[in-house]
Amino acid sequence: MNPQEKIKELVELLNKYSQEYYNNDVSLVSDYEYDSLLRELETLENQYPEYILPNSPTRRVGDFQETELEKIYYQTPMLSLADVFNCNELRDFDMRIRKEGFNPHYVCELKIDGIASNASYENGKFVLGSTRGNGLVGENITANMNTINSLPKKLANNMSIELRGEVYMKKSVLNYLNNIREKNGETLFKNPRNAAGGSLRQLNPEITRKRNLDIFNYTIVNPKQYGLQGQYEALKFLEKVGFSVNPNYEYCENIDDVINYIEKWKDTRKDLDYETDGVVIKVDNFDMQEAIGYTIKTPKWAVAYKFPALEVETKMLNIIFTVGRTGNITPNAVLEPVMIAGSLVQRATLNNEDFIIDRDIRIGDYVLVRKAGEIIPEVVRVNFDRRGSDVKPFYMIDKCPECGSELVRAKDEAVHYCLNEECPGRIRAGLVYFASRGCMDIDGLGEKLVEDLFRRGYLKKITDIYRLKNYQSELEMIEGLGEKSVQSLLDAIENSKNNSLDKVITSLGIRFVGGKISKILAKQYGSLDNLLKASYNDLLNIKDIGEAIANSLVNYMAKNSDLVRELQSLGINPIEEVNENEQIFKGMTIVLTGKLESLTREEATKIIEDMGGNAASSVSKKTSFVVAGSDAGSKKTKAEELNIKIISEQEFLEMIKR
Repeated sequence: MNPQEKIKELVELLNKYSQEYYNNDVSLVSDYEYDSLLRELETLENQYPEYILPNSPTRRVGDFQETELEKIYYQTPMLSLADVFNCNELRDFDMRIRKEGFNPHYVCELKIDGIASNASYENGKFVLGSTRGNGLVGENITANMNTINSLPKKLANNMSIELRGEVYMKKSVLNYLNNIREKNGETLFKNPRNAAGGSLRQLNPEITRKRNLDIFNYTIVNPKQYGLQGQYEALKFLEKVGFSVNPNYEYCENIDDVINYIEKWKDTRKDLDYETDGVVIKVDNFDMQEAIGYTIKTPKWAVAYKFPALEVETKMLNIIFTVGRTGNITPNAVLEPVMIAGSLVQRATLNNEDFIIDRDIRIGDYVLVRKAGEIIPEVVRVNFDRRGSDVKPFYMIDKCPECGSELVRAKDEAVHYCLNEECPGRIRAGLVYFASRGCMDIDGLGEKLVEDLFRRGYLKKITDIYRLKNYQSELEMIEGLGEKSVQSLLDAIENSKNNSLDKVITSLGIRFVGGKISKILAKQYGSLDNLLKASYNDLLNIKDIGEAIANSLVNYMAKNSDLVRELQSLGINPIEEVNENEQIFKGMTIVLTGKLESLTREEATKIIEDMGGNAASSVSKKTSFVVAGSDAGSKKTKAEELNIKIISEQEFLEMIKR
């Protein structure tokens, strides 16, 4: 499909979804699926602006509902917010503002999943309530908003004011109403947002009254008219004059504090009695907001961070099997493509045979998928309500899909293994792992290129990676590479020789030996030579190393000593100085906050870890002390509340003798 046709298809699809969402309170797809399709459209429109359609959803703020309610025209538009989906995009947002010469502080507010509204007061009396509509034209819902108990109808100070908020339905209210509707044989409300939307647009306000809606107010039109200088001050003002404000807002000194706020609410939001699907981040100062400005549909000084979708439903088309570097066989679901947390997912792990059987997962089922640890897509369960008669039962394979060897199920484990150490699947997986970011971090040597080079015979074991320079001209002839990309790859391979000892140990792919254990081993042994000599009993004497790890490590070194020696001969032989006298932070937990002038955050973290300490991301009672740089924010405040020692960057440098 060419770009013009794809843009047309996306516009038609998104407009269909919007019409149902705004007019009928029906969500045909999840918010994340809608957001991802919208992002795809935005990307295509940026690349091919000549194909932008006048009815594109990127050209408008919202949608207008075709109802019998009176239209309301806004002098100050109710704009939507640009969405971001990860911390990198948040930092990009912050960097764009800083590049304009600003030094912003932020206010974070939970993004309530409800209906945006406008409320106007004259001489202290509530006179007009309306929906956002398309941002310029909304609907008059004054009578229905009058039924919301948490919206004051008369202000004590008789002021005139216009403010914006979010009308929502509590989860407990939804459950209560659905219980009644079920008893009466009525259709159940699907979710709080849809229930709130339908309730607000009722032509009979008595129906709305029975729905027990609530409201959180979050901004004031023309706030400086009331002597307010920033968003945090405005929220305090709203609370003072009697408006309902979501209590979980927070002032943040910098973007690191913003990210900490998001981390805090990522999971705990599930315990709230209302739905929240993200965090709204606003530059605090109103003058700075105006100076930063606006795009055609969104402010440049605010974004909405969307929490990763907890679960997304899609159809499972097939089950395939992959071989890991240790010979572990993993069943994987082949899915109809679906967006989760901003990325397109077509495969998801099914973990093992027991996992599939216990959940009765079958080919052709509609399944719920999530990102386990927000990284690896995982099938969670089946939606049995959508199970058809054509689904196919699951059967575990008994032979390796790569080499045909008989599979063995380990005792007391649910995993099947291919024991053939020459299995091409195991070798290929080991090569991919060796070059990956958490290991030797060889930029450009990803899974697809490894598979291609393996198939062509250039890579048969990890040491072959360092001999690719002998085939430079041949590599340049491979389609998709070329002189420049090959040179970049060879440079990355050469640079990987400078990796630390713990990275090298991790990259070997020894079973049970990940990044944490590799750091312990590097500090204990200091070199590959010493590690080759490590005995089972010596390893057991090291904290955090048990029998399984010790056995695995000793067996690996016995079988692969020649491979390790070969790596050393190729220039991969890092030495780590082990000096107990420099372990000044041994057993301590240290938190860094604010901007450090002499060190980057990464450098300071490495120093703490090299000197025996643990660099933590948040302050707790277990924190030994906090290093506070300039613009230190909430972490410093938390440390003061807990009476935890706070030192300056200069004091920290003196401690480490810098």
